[in-house]
Amino acid sequence: MRGKATLLAGICAGVLAFPVNAQETDADEGVAAATGGPVIVVTAQRQNQSLQEVPIAVSAFTAEALEAQQIENASDLQLTLPNVSFTKSNFTGASFTIRGIGDLCVGVSCDSATAIHTNGAPLFGTRLFETEYFDLERVEVLRGPQGTLFGRNATSGVVNVVTAKPDLSGVAAAAELEYGNYNSIKAKGMINLPIGDVLGVRLAGFYLNRDGYTRNLYDDSRIDDRDMYAIRGSLRFEPGPDTTIDLMGYYFRENDNRLRIQKQACQRDPTGVLGCLNARLDFDKTNADSTLASVLSSQELFAIQGIPIGILPLGLGSIYPDDGDGYSNFDEPDDVRTVRTAFTPEYFADELQVQARLEQRFGNLNLSVGGIYQETSVDSRQDYNLGVLDRSGYLAALSTLAFLAQNGTGAPGSSAYFAPIAEALIPNGPTGELCTSNNRQESQGAYEGHAICSDVPLAFDRSNGDQKSWSAEAILSSDFDGAFNFLVGGIYANSRVSENSYYVNSFGLDYATGILGTFSASANGAPPAYLATSMYRNNTRDFELNSYGIFGEVYFDISDRLKFTGGLRYNNDEKSIVARNTLASFLNPFSNDGDPFDSPFVGSYDADPGTDGNQIVQERSVSFDEITGRAVLDFQATPDNLFYASYSRGYKSGGINPPLSPAFEVPESFGSESIDAFEIGTKNTFANGALQLNATAFYYKYKDLQLSRIVARTSVNDSIDANIWGFEIEGVIRPSPRWLINANFSYLNAEVAGDQFFSNPRDPGGGDPDAVIIKDISNGSLCAVTGPAPGAAAAFVTAVNTGLGLRAPEAFPSDSGIASTGAFGICSVLQANAPAGFSVLSPGVQVNIKGNKLPQAPEMKASVGVQYTAEFANGMTLIPRFDIALTGEQYGNVFNGNVNRIEPFVQANAQIQLNGPDERWYVRGFVQNIFDSSSMTGLYVTDATSGNFTNIFTLDPRRYGVAVGARF
Repeated sequence: MRGKATLLAGICAGVLAFPVNAQETDADEGVAAATGGPVIVVTAQRQNQSLQEVPIAVSAFTAEALEAQQIENASDLQLTLPNVSFTKSNFTGASFTIRGIGDLCVGVSCDSATAIHTNGAPLFGTRLFETEYFDLERVEVLRGPQGTLFGRNATSGVVNVVTAKPDLSGVAAAAELEYGNYNSIKAKGMINLPIGDVLGVRLAGFYLNRDGYTRNLYDDSRIDDRDMYAIRGSLRFEPGPDTTIDLMGYYFRENDNRLRIQKQACQRDPTGVLGCLNARLDFDKTNADSTLASVLSSQELFAIQGIPIGILPLGLGSIYPDDGDGYSNFDEPDDVRTVRTAFTPEYFADELQVQARLEQRFGNLNLSVGGIYQETSVDSRQDYNLGVLDRSGYLAALSTLAFLAQNGTGAPGSSAYFAPIAEALIPNGPTGELCTSNNRQESQGAYEGHAICSDVPLAFDRSNGDQKSWSAEAILSSDFDGAFNFLVGGIYANSRVSENSYYVNSFGLDYATGILGTFSASANGAPPAYLATSMYRNNTRDFELNSYGIFGEVYFDISDRLKFTGGLRYNNDEKSIVARNTLASFLNPFSNDGDPFDSPFVGSYDADPGTDGNQIVQERSVSFDEITGRAVLDFQATPDNLFYASYSRGYKSGGINPPLSPAFEVPESFGSESIDAFEIGTKNTFANGALQLNATAFYYKYKDLQLSRIVARTSVNDSIDANIWGFEIEGVIRPSPRWLINANFSYLNAEVAGDQFFSNPRDPGGGDPDAVIIKDISNGSLCAVTGPAPGAAAAFVTAVNTGLGLRAPEAFPSDSGIASTGAFGICSVLQANAPAGFSVLSPGVQVNIKGNKLPQAPEMKASVGVQYTAEFANGMTLIPRFDIALTGEQYGNVFNGNVNRIEPFVQANAQIQLNGPDERWYVRGFVQNIFDSSSMTGLYVTDATSGNFTNIFTLDPRRYGVAVGARF
């Protein structure tokens, strides 16, 4: 019965969102008898303390609680935690949001708002959110700023994954095999081996292989599968009662066709100016005429550039919708897990961790010294539009290209300017396969002999990165008998990114860079050449972070029941970056089949317009420092009732925005953010432990909260101020030893504070009926033209466009959510010809977002879990459990509105487990997402050059299966 009681207590602690360290001492047993359960020891303040005595809002799950509630990864945690949400994000990352504060900053130089730790050590760029949990001691989630003890960037909180350590008391092993729908096979195992009395070794691992959740109608295949494994080895050395040394090595690897995004959504724009409209999200495809590839290869732009469009047309199509666009006849499946794509996704990720920690006691002092080394890499490719373009409109242009490649324009040697394009892109003629640059060889593509060929035009992206990090930390704490105690420490961390790139490849871009480049080369007397690079690439060639912190806390017992905690931390961060952004940036001769940057014309490329002269890369460095801290008063009214009030100040360093192509006016860097957090709370145990009830209320004053937006295919970051408040209630009821009922409820109000003006990418006209939204056919971006009187802007645009051979503005559909008119044009030409009183605003008219809700901040969350233990005479037990969670309305974008609304969703799980006598074996049946909900957790709006479509992210579909396990 002792084992069963410990399991029950662990689950209780987990569902109540308490920090758990399943340790008991002999002295605790009397207390356990009085309260109905064992005393749980927690480490939320970097020291062992009783669960109900810690004045912090913190959640934790023991290994038993993780299993009972079917929490297999970070995404599952959100279903049982108050004011916590989680979603995957656009570029192989994720956002873990606590109380409305998450990873809204996107970029290599951004810090996570939620500090991710393993065994108390900070992680950088971790792939922890891809993997599954296995052989853990507990998972802790601390809510609210924790910068004093846990790090410089813990403005929202901390997730600390504590691995199971070797047990020196005896040999132990465990194994589990699971089979489920989608042909899912998962295996987990552990073996614990003591070596003598002072040394122990523990080995653990897991393996997962399953079919894809998503059906691809293009070839009737399944994609978004999983094939991954992880192994962990731990060693513990205890040469004496005051010394513990822990070593840990961990490796994770995934290689499959995981989708980074689940689906794309769009209210299709028939004009092609925006691509997608602003009123709602439909299962439809963006208007292809709005994309960069379409405008750069259009008949209209070629005509403006002097490229013939008459008898021998070279433009792949027209930007005007008279004859439709490449997606006009595309049928987007009305299901989040059904797509049509000609490009099978590819996903690879791995991570190495090596960790060491020494715990040494010197009388009443304890010294903890630890460090971690980490290597991570990720490489993902998938269809950029999750759709299939219609190539029928390309035939005339491709036939012209084939003719010119054979015959030239009539000028001697002119065929040499076209033959390399035809050989690279249509090697089997205009009706054969179409070849697109393969982005596996840095910036080399189809014109260097690296291509992927298909019957349909391909468009795909790639997100990859390699990072190495290490940190070292030392903490000295006291355990005096008197009223005063202290903790002091310091940490140094270094993280270096040796490669981080985001690519967009498409047949249209290859074609445009070839045709525009070869005509430019011919006109200027240069050898046959294309405009390099033939793919879009945002490339961070080097990024380095150097960070250190010095911190300390004092603990003073004002009386037997009243305690004061005060802490301070000094943070110092230095960041440097070397980056560049390229697409059609300079001529590169077709004869150069190596690195495009070896081109003799690369001197015309300038990666850094902010520095005199032409630069091959942009180099920037920034530094930040800040003093943070906290003050806490906690009052132990009775042994079972604690009240506390706290103030804490959090800090997250700023960073560097990447270079843009074409150059837009955005800040080169963004500043650090800070938070002043006020919190009151109470922790209570009633009726001899039959009821535990905890409550917390908080108010945050946030300054310079970092938010990302897409500009010219690149994430840039701005800052806003915000006010956040809410409360959390958590309870556990144990009406008898066999029953366990847990519940929690939370409310959150997270709003933009003060006047904050930004251009809405979905509506660059800003709701102004007299503004004209312009799709720039020279670079795919958007701008807005305003005038001094109603109709003036439209008349001005009409006059300029007539001279360019472009059409006048037209209205968007009545249900578009767009009040302005729109037109194709060239923003720089409009700017150069704008009379007094007219403005050409890029990227658009700014609107005030004061009072808007922050993204990924559900207003309400609630969950309930019920568990019953049936005991049989032969010692076997049967434990059914049911959990249900409601996540309320939230927004995926700070501009809010119906188009950015994420609907409330419900997730329910159930399982039943039969345990053998003495719990040596078990059989478990389970079902997750009982209602098969297509629950959307986040969304990401792409930029104008992509057609403003929305990437959406969802939870997994319904899963069910059976598992068998044994342990000894």
